[in-house]
Amino acid sequence: MIMEGYISYLDYKTYYRIIGPLDARKPPLLLLHGGPGSTHNYFEMLDRLAEEDGRQLISYDQLGCGNSYLDGHPELWNMETWINELKTVRKALNLREVYLLGQSWGGMLLLEYMCRHEHPGVKGIVLSSTLPSSRLWGEEQARMIRQLPADVQAVIRDATARNDYSSEAYKQAEALYMELHAGGQPGPDAPECLTRPKRGGRESYLVGWGPNEFTPMGTLKDYDVTDLLHTIDMPALVISGGNDLCTPYIAKTMYDRIPNAQWELFRDCRHACFVEDTDRYIRLLKEWLNR
Repeated sequence: MIMEGYISYLDYKTYYRIIGPLDARKPPLLLLHGGPGSTHNYFEMLDRLAEEDGRQLISYDQLGCGNSYLDGHPELWNMETWINELKTVRKALNLREVYLLGQSWGGMLLLEYMCRHEHPGVKGIVLSSTLPSSRLWGEEQARMIRQLPADVQAVIRDATARNDYSSEAYKQAEALYMELHAGGQPGPDAPECLTRPKRGGRESYLVGWGPNEFTPMGTLKDYDVTDLLHTIDMPALVISGGNDLCTPYIAKTMYDRIPNAQWELFRDCRHACFVEDTDRYIRLLKEWLNR
C-alpha cells in the first residue's frame, strides 16, 4: 500500500510517501535523500523491503526539489532549514520510534541531527555513502581527481582556479569523474523511478553545497561532526561502494568512531549501492534491522 501527502512547513509544503502495511508492528524506516536537491525517487528501488520485512518505508522530497520544489529563496538553503524540516516530518507523521537511513547529503543531515539535536525514539541509523566532514570529502575528491588522466586534471584545476565551470571541456571532465564514482545516466531498461522526469533542486545544491561534488563552498562547507561521532549510542550501519564518492577512507572514519557500528563495503558499486546491487542491499537492511 502506498500513501502520499503533504506536510505544511514554513510557508510551503513538503511531500511525503509511505509504502508498507498500515498495521506494521516494526518501527518504520525513514529515508533521507541526497543532493541537496536529489528527490526521493531513487529510494523507490527499496520498495520491496516494505513487503518482505513487514515494515513501512517513509521518504520525502526535501524542500527545494521534487514534489516540494521551490527556488528563488537562497536564504533557505542551509542546515537549519533541513534539520527543522526533518523534525517537522517526524512530528507530523507521529514517528515516535524510527530507524533513519541517510544517503550522501541525507547522511550529513542524519549525522547533524544525531550529534547536535535531541532525537528521541531513534532505534538505529544507516549511513549510506555519506560523510562526517565537508573538508574530508573535498580532500578525498581531490585525491581521486589526481588519478584521472593528466589533461582531465588540468581542465578541472583550471576551472577551479578561475571559479568558472562553464566550458565544454570542464563539463566533459566532470561527467567523466561522476561516471566513475557517482553513476551514469540510467539506460532505457532502468526502473521507472530512475528515469521518471524530476525537478531537481539545482538552486539548493549550488547554495547549499557548491558547483560540483569536489568543491564544497556553500552554506554546508563548514559541516564537520567527526569529533562528535563517538556520542552516537545506538546501532549504526555504514554502507559504501568500492568506487564511491564516499571513499573507503571516509567510510572507515565513521566506522572507527561510532561505538556500535558495522561497515559493509560494496566493492563493485559507486555512489548508490542500493541501485547497483539492490538485492544485496535489501538483504543487508533486513538482516541488520531485525537484529
